[in-house]
Amino acid sequence: MRTCVGCRSRTVQSDLVRLVAEGTAITPDTRGRRPGRGAYLHHDRRCFELAERRRAWSRAFRNRSGGGPTRWDVSRVASLFDDAPRG
Repeated sequence: MRTCVGCRSRTVQSDLVRLVAEGTAITPDTRGRRPGRGAYLHHDRRCFELAERRRAWSRAFRNRSGGGPTRWDVSRVASLFDDAPRG
């Protein structure tokens, strides 16, 4: 069981996308093999927007500086939803 950083609901790991922080860039880890602390997110634009609104990335990756002066780069995560149909 894992918790989505967007909606905060608990579900099985296979229903979520694992994300890892590489510096200030947040990258989807589709294979689940990248090193480092992972955060999980439903493959749903609403959960992504909730995580952004709640500023969940610093807590999820235990980085209290908020991603540093350049903030978190979530463009790779956002690209997951560019191809997905809305609704």
